[in-house]
Amino acid sequence: MKKGYRMNRREFTGFAIAGIGMLALGRAICFESAEAAAAAIMKITKSNEEWKKMLTDEQYRVLREEGTERPFSSPLNHEKRTGKFVCAGCGLELFSSNTKFDSGTGWPSFYQAIEGHVETKSDTTLMMQRTEYHCAQCGGHQGHVFDDGPKPTGMRYCNNGLALNFIPDKV
Repeated sequence: MKKGYRMNRREFTGFAIAGIGMLALGRAICFESAEAAAAAIMKITKSNEEWKKMLTDEQYRVLREEGTERPFSSPLNHEKRTGKFVCAGCGLELFSSNTKFDSGTGWPSFYQAIEGHVETKSDTTLMMQRTEYHCAQCGGHQGHVFDDGPKPTGMRYCNNGLALNFIPDKV
């Protein structure tokens, strides 16, 4: 720009509109859509006493204390209907029935979680390295994920049945 140049109103307005457009584009790129931005996970926090009031003793042990249920004990192992599997602690949808498979391990297994609905962390209990996953909304322990699942992802989300509720599709 020339020394002593002053921007006129028309140029200022043009630059302002361009800047707003760039911000909107940046937001669209980050969130992919307004719906995705609105669907951001809202964290739920409750006291131990509140969780104990709303969960069974067994669910509390699994979801809040990172316990594991006995293999082959969950009725969800045999669930074949179409629908969604949601966190038993908060109701967040974690898996579609389309991704469920029989892993033979004794726990409900899925090859893909709903994107952004589970969070992982390293678990070194039992003297081995595993990847534990939790509900992204309430932090409830769900199970462990392994890389020995079927195509297309090759993943096996091995879930405690007590940590899930099944909601069938309406027919």
